[in-house]
Amino acid sequence: MHRKWNQSRVMAKALARPAFGAKEFRLVGLALLVALLTLLAGFKIAAARSAPESFADLAEKSLPAVVNISTTQMVSPDSQIQDLDEMFREFLDRQNGEKPKPRKATSLGSGFIIDATGYVVTNNHVVDGAEEITVITHDNEELKATLVGRDEKTDLALLKVETKTPLPFVKWGDSDALRIGDWVLAIGNPFGLGGTVTAGIVSARQRDINAGPYDDFIQTDASINRGNSGGPMFNMDGDVVGINSAIYSPSGGSVGIGFSIPSNLAKGVIAQIKEFGHPRRGWLGVRIQTVSPELAEGLRLPEAKGALVSSVSTGGPADKAGIRQGDVILEFNGREVSDMKALPRLVADSQFGKSVPVGIWRKGAKTTVTVELGELDEKAEAALQTTQPEGEPEQPVDAGDKIELLGVEVGRIDDAARGKFDLPEDAEGVVVLTVDENGPAAEKDLRPGDVIAEVDQKAVATPADVRDRVKSAQENGYRLVTLLINRQGDFQWIAVKIGKK
Repeated sequence: MHRKWNQSRVMAKALARPAFGAKEFRLVGLALLVALLTLLAGFKIAAARSAPESFADLAEKSLPAVVNISTTQMVSPDSQIQDLDEMFREFLDRQNGEKPKPRKATSLGSGFIIDATGYVVTNNHVVDGAEEITVITHDNEELKATLVGRDEKTDLALLKVETKTPLPFVKWGDSDALRIGDWVLAIGNPFGLGGTVTAGIVSARQRDINAGPYDDFIQTDASINRGNSGGPMFNMDGDVVGINSAIYSPSGGSVGIGFSIPSNLAKGVIAQIKEFGHPRRGWLGVRIQTVSPELAEGLRLPEAKGALVSSVSTGGPADKAGIRQGDVILEFNGREVSDMKALPRLVADSQFGKSVPVGIWRKGAKTTVTVELGELDEKAEAALQTTQPEGEPEQPVDAGDKIELLGVEVGRIDDAARGKFDLPEDAEGVVVLTVDENGPAAEKDLRPGDVIAEVDQKAVATPADVRDRVKSAQENGYRLVTLLINRQGDFQWIAVKIGKK
C-alpha cells in the first residue's frame, strides 16, 4: 500500500507539474504559426494554379478593345484560290471570249487597340498589299484605318483610326513572366464570325517555326483559326502577352497548336513604328553559325552554346571592336546567348548607337569587348555578301599534298587554282583539290574548291601548315580539329575528326 501510494503521489506530482516551461511554449507556438503559414501559402499557390471558375470577367473587360480588320485589294484571278461564284464568272468570261478581269478580294483578320487615340496593332500579313483597311469595333462601328508602318521580319503592323471619342484599349503585359502551363485567353475574328473568346494554356515557349530571323513564338492550345491573326492573347490579369499569328494545321482548322508573338518582342517594334514609321534595329555586323557539340570540342569550349562568328563585316561595329572570325559570342549586354538564334533577337532589341559589353570565347579563354552598335539596314546586311569574280580560262592545277588524317588533298592558291575553282581574288589559305569519299572530311561535306583559311583558329598558307596543325592536335590528344572554310566567299566553321570516320 505504501509503495502504491508513493507511486500515486509521484504520478500526481508529475501530472501537476507543467509539461513545458514558458520557453517551450514559445517554441511550440512559433512552430504552429510557421506550419499554419506554410499551409496557407500552399493553399494560395494551389488556388492560383487551378483553373478559374469562369473567364467571363476577363472576357468582358478585354473584348471592347479587340477589333475586326477588313481589307480589300485587287487580285488577279490566277493569284489565289477562288470561291465558286468567282470561278463561275470566270468560266462565263472565257466562254464569251473575254479575258478574266482582276477582282476585288476581301480578307479578314483581328487586332487590338493599344491607345485611346486609335492606334491598333495587328499582323503584317493581315494588311499586306491592302488598298483599303477598315477597323470594326466591338460596337460594330466601322472606322477607316491608315497604315502607320509595318515590319515583315516580325509580322507586325500598326494602324491608326480617327475617332471623336476615346477608345477602350488594353495594356502590354510581360511575356517573359509566362510559364509553361499558365492559362491564357485568345480573342479574335475566326472565319469572320466576329469577336470570339477561347482559352487554353501556354504549351511551350521560344518556338522557332522558320517564319523569320527573330522567331521566338509562344505556343498555345487555345483555339486559333483563320481570322484570329493579329488578335491578342491575354494573361489572367488582362494584359496582352502575345499576338496570335500562326497555326499548325494539316486541315486548315485548329488542332491545338497555335503560335503567338511575345509581347516583349512586339511592344518595342510597335513603339519604333509609331515613332519612326519603321523599326530601327541594332546591328552588330557579323555572320554567325550554330555551335555544335563537335565544334565546341574543337574550339575547346566547355559546352555547346553561344554563337560562332563565321565572318565579320569590314568596318562594321564588331570589326571596330575587335571581334574576329572564330570567336564564340557567349553574352550580349549582360544577357546569356544560349544559342545562335538568341543573338539576332538580342541585338535587334538593342538601341543602335549604344555601347554594350559582349562576352566572347577566344582560343580557350573568355574575354569581354565593348561594341558600339550600328543601325541595321539592307545595305548593312548586303555588305557581308562577297561579289564573285568572273571565271578565268581553266589552267592545269599542280598536284597537291595529301593530308591523310583528314582525307583531303590540298594545294596552294595560285592562278591555276583560281581559274579552275573560280576562287575569290581575296581568298587566302589552301585550296581543297580532292576529297576521299571514305575520309572524315567527306563526312562534313568538304568539297574540291573549298578554301581552308584556318586550322584550329590559326591561319594557314601552305599544305605543310595544315599538316602541322593537324598533327599537333593529334599529339595533344584531341579527337578533332576546327577548319574555317571559305566557300565562294561564304565562311563557315566545321569540326573534322582526326583519322578514319
